[in-house]
Amino acid sequence: MSIHLMITFAIIIIGVFLFVKDYFSIDTTSILIMALFIVSGVLNPEEGFSGFNHPATITLGCIFVVSGGVFHSGILDGLSYKIIKLAKIHYMVALVVFCVITALFSAFINDTAVVALMLPIALTVCRETDISPGKLLMPISFAALFGGTCTLIGTSTNILVSSYAKQYGLEPFGMFEFSQAAVCLLIVGFLYIFFISPLLLPKNKKPDALTLEAKQYITELMVAEDCSDIDKLISESILTNDYNISVLSILRDNYLMHDLKPETIIKKGDILKVMLPPQTINRLLDIKGYQVEGSQRIKSAEDAAEAYHIYEVIIPFGSNLAEGSLKSMRFNRTYNMAVLAIRQRGDVLLDKLTSIPLMEGDMLLVLGSKTELKNLENQKLVVTLSEYEKKNTNYKKAIPAVLIGIGVVLAASLNLTTILISAMIGALLMILTGILKPKEAYQAVEWKVIFMMAGVLSMGTALEKTGGATLIADVIEKTFGQYDAHITLSLLYLVTFISTNLISSKATAALMTPVVISLASIMEVSERPFLVAVMFACSLTFMTPMSYPTNTMVYAPGNYKFNDFLKVGTPLNFIIWVAASFIIPYFFPF
Repeated sequence: MSIHLMITFAIIIIGVFLFVKDYFSIDTTSILIMALFIVSGVLNPEEGFSGFNHPATITLGCIFVVSGGVFHSGILDGLSYKIIKLAKIHYMVALVVFCVITALFSAFINDTAVVALMLPIALTVCRETDISPGKLLMPISFAALFGGTCTLIGTSTNILVSSYAKQYGLEPFGMFEFSQAAVCLLIVGFLYIFFISPLLLPKNKKPDALTLEAKQYITELMVAEDCSDIDKLISESILTNDYNISVLSILRDNYLMHDLKPETIIKKGDILKVMLPPQTINRLLDIKGYQVEGSQRIKSAEDAAEAYHIYEVIIPFGSNLAEGSLKSMRFNRTYNMAVLAIRQRGDVLLDKLTSIPLMEGDMLLVLGSKTELKNLENQKLVVTLSEYEKKNTNYKKAIPAVLIGIGVVLAASLNLTTILISAMIGALLMILTGILKPKEAYQAVEWKVIFMMAGVLSMGTALEKTGGATLIADVIEKTFGQYDAHITLSLLYLVTFISTNLISSKATAALMTPVVISLASIMEVSERPFLVAVMFACSLTFMTPMSYPTNTMVYAPGNYKFNDFLKVGTPLNFIIWVAASFIIPYFFPF
């Protein structure tokens, strides 16, 4: 075994450890792995950075822009009220409607974007009916995963594996080449989701601990002349020490102060916006030196946009907020909003919020104006959950956007050109026709995914260059060689989906694709069924909330616990494994 091969395996082991432990974000870990390959000499700089100009990376970036153009036009929002109206009929109707529409959209549009669209719509249905979010959101995430496997552009994993195949001299996959097999698995999955998952999903219907009906406990206090807290620090005031009241903002001389610190001084005439526990409400009027000014509610429609509300938001996959703490990014000062509570990985956090490292999927309770909230949404930093407003469909943009999207799909599926070329032309047309401004096109790209793709591609390159892929394939062939190819495929599917539940789907695909190509060559069978198995196993991951971005997104809003995903997702994963072991070879013979 050469020194470079040993170094390659060592770096991959380090990478897997970092993926599992989640010390850094996935894209950071991916770039770190790429850097280690270059520094160690396993890959030269050109090979190491080749992931950035890899067809899979460029295609994915263009697909993001095309999807962004369709979303930006508001064409999908036009269906929102129809979905809400249907979903209110009965829980099963809601489950079927949301899952079918989510799967359909996810086949052609970025699945995380589809779930981001569906989340506030689903929560609106839950608030207006007796449906628990926990009974609806996990199935929506799972439906997005099934839908994404149905076409070449449904998930980035499909694009990655297809591009790898072409790189190794194999025929790339067509737009709908594996759709029949994927739809069969989708049907199996939907039968489970519709008839078995409702028995396993959590039945909690009480309000989430993050909200606490917070609007009922927000009020304004004016500091009167006889207040004993005048010229005192907030941390020394009777509000904080005797009544457990949190000061959210101070209006002083028509200037609103959001960036409050414990050493902020209270002045005469200040109007304090405060949040208080329910048991303190009855004692509020007894606090000497403070006058109750009014409640959080809006006095008139005219000032609704500038009035301060409490909103529930979630940090979506790719958000720049998931890169540090509120303090490090100066959140209050930069965005003029205050964070009142955080739900992170199932835990509700109310203390020392500014020092907590934020993560994708975190649910935040924020105080601010609608204008400031829209600013966060436009920058793709958050997705609002607490309310849903239908966006107006601009048909001058919507119709061309849909036609461009259809053109991208048809051009690739009819073999008029490659998916790379059709996606690139589609992205350019979105900008040239004015559907997206250049800045909006940049914002539509999930740059975290792009950097992650570029980083993990270096693992496959290193395995191939050093002979690691062939070595692993030899070991697999010697271990399972006595078995039929069908059993080998089934075992590889099992290993792949378990790995994906522990590390990134992109990292697993980058590791497994060169291995299965080498394995197929050694076994002298077609590579096609093995490649499809890798695609499906990397995308259809249900066992943990961190296994796929859509699972992470519904974790907090659904008020799930980690065990909920294990209880509902594990049986589904094994059912799909068994089904795929028969379905894939049927459509892709060895």
